[in-house]
Amino acid sequence: MMTKGRITSVRNAQFVKVKRCCASCEHRIIRKDGSRVCHLMELIVEQKYKCKNWEMSEGLKKAGRINY
Repeated sequence: MMTKGRITSVRNAQFVKVKRCCASCEHRIIRKDGSRVCHLMELIVEQKYKCKNWEMSEGLKKAGRINY
């Protein structure tokens, strides 16, 4: 279920703060027209929506990582 509740934050393994919303979710797909679609629910959603299926995107999991 999608909610419009307060946006919360979590930290990744490198302690980078990530907002918990559609914009940072692994399951979001961004169409050419800029609209967001939740791949799991197959619904058009707004960037600030969040749901119980939220999962941090792979790119944000790696944010702050130093590669040598």
